[in-house]
Amino acid sequence: MKVLTVPSSGSLAGQTASKNRWGQYLRTRAIPVNPATTAQGVVRARLAANSAAWRGITSAQRAGWSGLASSMVRTDALGQPNPIQGNQAYISVNNVRVACSLSPVADAPALATPVALLTVTPTVTAAAFSVAYTATPLAAATYLLLFASPQRSAGRSYESDFRLIKVSTAAQASPLVALTEYTAKFGVPVAGSKIFLSLVTVTLGFESGPFLTSIIVA
Repeated sequence: MKVLTVPSSGSLAGQTASKNRWGQYLRTRAIPVNPATTAQGVVRARLAANSAAWRGITSAQRAGWSGLASSMVRTDALGQPNPIQGNQAYISVNNVRVACSLSPVADAPALATPVALLTVTPTVTAAAFSVAYTATPLAAATYLLLFASPQRSAGRSYESDFRLIKVSTAAQASPLVALTEYTAKFGVPVAGSKIFLSLVTVTLGFESGPFLTSIIVA
């Protein structure tokens, strides 16, 4: 139900407030789906391992992460700056490092700001799934994370369900080929369907902003 009210986000009692391109709305609160997939288990195990590791580092190391956290301000659903805590910075950086097959770090690194991709040109058919990008190759110690949606109707214009499909090697040159990985997760691409993509560069555990695009399967 669309409403005219102050900007709100979150749930209260049986209602959830959110917004889309048409404005603020309220909906009945839904219980989150818990599919308990293998991929979900991997992410949860990674989060649990890094959460437990936080308790094992020294006070001096935790102070270093708290200092880093002051520079890692996130933006919430209302567009407001949201500072994070030292343990959140530790888990964020190390979760991303592990996703890139890098070892977690106990000492807080210097803040890195990865450069987002300049252009993205996907090519998707039943027999090909590749993403050309610039700048290429990626910078040293920089990885590319490819997130993709399930196959959707060609008329769809909005997507919120992105899954991690593939992580490139460090400093990889364009293109990133991911037909095997996409097919394993969502099936063979079907001509006429639409796939949404989100591409993020990662340097030393820090993520760039996403490059969002979509492609209709040829």
